[in-house]
Amino acid sequence: MALVDTLLDRFHVRTPIRAGSLVVTVFGDAVVPRGGVLSLESLLAITRACRIGDGVVRTALSRLVADGWFERWKVGRNSFYRLTPHGRTTFAAATGRIYGAPPPDWDGGFDLLLLDGDGDRPAERAGLTAAGYGALGPDLFLAAAPLAAAGAALRLATRPEDAATARRLAARAWPLADLAARYGRFVAAYRDAAEAVAAGARPGDLDALVIRLLALHDYRRAVLKDPLLPAALLPEDWPGTTARSLCAGLYCALVPASERWLSCHARGEAGPLPPPGPDFRDRFADRVTKNLAV
Repeated sequence: MALVDTLLDRFHVRTPIRAGSLVVTVFGDAVVPRGGVLSLESLLAITRACRIGDGVVRTALSRLVADGWFERWKVGRNSFYRLTPHGRTTFAAATGRIYGAPPPDWDGGFDLLLLDGDGDRPAERAGLTAAGYGALGPDLFLAAAPLAAAGAALRLATRPEDAATARRLAARAWPLADLAARYGRFVAAYRDAAEAVAAGARPGDLDALVIRLLALHDYRRAVLKDPLLPAALLPEDWPGTTARSLCAGLYCALVPASERWLSCHARGEAGPLPPPGPDFRDRFADRVTKNLAV
């Protein structure tokens, strides 16, 4: 299908393919909701459709196993994989950010943390950044609401005098310009596909799965770097809003066909994969739910 060929051309030209990262997307998005176990043969059918060679995928899997992301075992001549508890926990933490509802309205106050004491500063800063805090200075961190225990930090609260000041603080604390560029690239890459599907284009089952995975993979790379600030703290015409709406609409439209391919062709140790669990229906639930009831 020309639509898939165009997306794959752009995908391979635009970025060096990190096969391991795409494999994690495949498992987190498509396999975990269906029991979590996938045969190597089924995985290679998906990655071949994404134009990734078998040798590249096997090397990536070996590294993922060695790094503690995946477990591997054999039954006869067949190999099977699943995320380790560490891998499942890591992807579960990302699930709400990828598929969840937009952040709630802002109450007008910031949570400030000032690092104190003689702790491990690099580790403390990394932990606060991972929790969603932005940095106003080496030891001063900002969030739109309390996100983490203060620990050795001093906790303060502040309410900016006006909306412009609040947005300027947010722009200083978080790399919003870089995030806007990431979202802009995502929208540019997938706008044509979303419009075509919305207009009635119906990719085949495997093509639908490929488009779904590529879009989710690229969206994931942007949204996991986003602090997901309330709209009141973001610039006007924030491209993250457009990117999420585009990804959600495309994803939900592709679910029936892509899940049909998984039901018919993907195999785990016990045979065909079980149907997705109830949590699957909650993905992008604020956007549309009917197509996720598979």
